[in-house]
Amino acid sequence: MNSSHKKRIRTALVLLPLLLGAIALRGWFEFSALAAIAAVGLWEFYGMFWKDGRHTWLRAAGSALGIFILWAGKTGNPWLILGVLIAAFWVSSLGFLIKYSKSTDDLSENTSYGLAAILVSGLLYIPLMLQFFFGFLHVEIIVVLLAVMAADTGAFYAGSTFGGPKIWPAISPKKTWSGSLGGMTASVLVCLVAGAVDEYFLAGAGAGRPWWMWALLGMGLNISSQFGDFIESAIKRRQNVKDSGTILPGHGGVLDRIDSLLLAVATYAGLDAIFHFFR
Repeated sequence: MNSSHKKRIRTALVLLPLLLGAIALRGWFEFSALAAIAAVGLWEFYGMFWKDGRHTWLRAAGSALGIFILWAGKTGNPWLILGVLIAAFWVSSLGFLIKYSKSTDDLSENTSYGLAAILVSGLLYIPLMLQFFFGFLHVEIIVVLLAVMAADTGAFYAGSTFGGPKIWPAISPKKTWSGSLGGMTASVLVCLVAGAVDEYFLAGAGAGRPWWMWALLGMGLNISSQFGDFIESAIKRRQNVKDSGTILPGHGGVLDRIDSLLLAVATYAGLDAIFHFFR
């Protein structure tokens, strides 16, 4: 076993108890964990665009606004979430207007509206997705996490074993169709098993849901997790960075670990609402 794998295992052994604790205890422990993940993830996200210490105040402001979005999600206040996003848009747009008005001939990054767009997109990408966790039951959190982990594991082993044509080599050169199908199969199986357990033992949020809904849920979680991974891979390639950060030995940054999860969380919330409508 090489040193990289050893680092990944040691990091996982540290993070897993914290993750299980957040799921079990919920409340302020869950909020603190998600707030830390969002703040660090946003700092890393902005850092991929604003390197070498540039726009530090914007990175700090974005991370702080992300915590406010999570607070709004925890307190069940959607209007506060909208208020934070609108405030971020207005403040960042005002900064663009002031800078551009002072030097209309300057076409550099300092007067680009891209600064405002990046600030707001980071909030949409990370804390807005994570806040859905506050509305999930314990069993729902476990289903989402297991489905995403199964998708990642299944894709790795199926791709390593069978190889074959690449899905999107310009974005992620190592990902193959065989890996994608392996991940899809693993994710669907996890959801089908979760459906059986939830129906007959736990009587949780999915009780009474037919098997095909659980299969569709597995497909949706898999597709969204793959898409989330593609998004971060493309950003890193475009910005010429290897990892979003270095805080997790063997894993890179926090964003490198949650990129597949972010869109999956929102996908579960959306599909669950649709399934409830048709039940």
